[in-house]
Amino acid sequence: MPNIKSAIKRTKTIEKRRAHRAAQKSDLRTALKNFEKAVLANDVELAKSSLLVAVKKLDKAATKGLIHKNAANRQKSRLTKKFNAVTA
Repeated sequence: MPNIKSAIKRTKTIEKRRAHRAAQKSDLRTALKNFEKAVLANDVELAKSSLLVAVKKLDKAATKGLIHKNAANRQKSRLTKKFNAVTA
């Protein structure tokens, strides 16, 4: 454990940020899984709403630096392809 006051504060803020990022990443994964479940169930309405939520979370994660922007775009593209396959 650090003894210096600034180092103590730094470890506290780092831990807070780590917990916040972990929660954001968990929400993102949950949104993606919900979309996958809707696609497997062939529920078009649920898939559409889940897709919108997942895309929003991917965009936000890319903006905040949680994931790389190209990774977010790749995942959005794959999700959209799956959605189009279900609606066709």
